Amino acid sequence: MSQEFLPDDNKFARPNDDSAAVSEQDVVCVTVTGSPKGVRETILTLYRLGFAEVGDWSQLQRAANPKQVMSVLIRRRKRKA
Repeated sequence: MSQEFLPDDNKFARPNDDSAAVSEQDVVCVTVTGSPKGVRETILTLYRLGFAEVGDWSQLQRAANPKQVMSVLIRRRKRKA
């Protein structure tokens, strides 16, 4: 499943960059929002399922609801013809 995703070698690349390398990729953002415990458990579950490494997710950040946090995963994948 994760073979179609590319490693993020340039952590500062922006999705709207006009370079050829970025234009051949789709950027996919996955956001998990909820209680701190719920977000951590979901990230661990997705890791166990082989979806993403735990370290690929952002640190927990405040969400719109003050009782919730969120974590974001950004993936770049090869655009299929």
